[in-house]
Amino acid sequence: MDLRKHKDQRVAVFIDAQNLYHSARSLFEARVNFKEVLKTAVSGRQLIRAFGYVISTKTGEEKGFFDALVTLGIETRAKELQEFFGGAKKADWDVGLAIDAVRTASTVDTIVICSGDGDFVPLVEYLKNNGRRVEVMSFGRSTSLKLKESADEFVDLGAESKYIMKIKKQQTKNENDNS
Repeated sequence: MDLRKHKDQRVAVFIDAQNLYHSARSLFEARVNFKEVLKTAVSGRQLIRAFGYVISTKTGEEKGFFDALVTLGIETRAKELQEFFGGAKKADWDVGLAIDAVRTASTVDTIVICSGDGDFVPLVEYLKNNGRRVEVMSFGRSTSLKLKESADEFVDLGAESKYIMKIKKQQTKNENDNS
């Protein structure tokens, strides 16, 4: 299989929004620029489908974010945040993303996984063994080394500022008083 990118390649993009969100926040105190992520993932090829895996909460404060993804042409797959007795919380889309990637693989040439989660290594290997090009995009410092190595191409979202948007910090009353 030709591993180069070309305009006739059919591409599907799978975005683990929670993984990218938490990486950008902890590494850069920033938000992810999903428009630029999608643009790079497609790279002038034929976008067949783009999925964004998101978590909804009881407050619904994330609705604006979900709407922004849809505006970009990203189909959102939402799952409610699970809260357990004792305060533990779980928000995981790994199996859902993997199933969608396997189901979609027969209609595309390239799968782009936007996550640094090493749990996706078996998925990458499966897709490659079935003739698909697999690219991974995430923040290099928080990405599984095995995931980077198993992909046909790895794009480090932390290497260019276009993928992150700095969060404006609110000044405290003391900072305002000292100005």
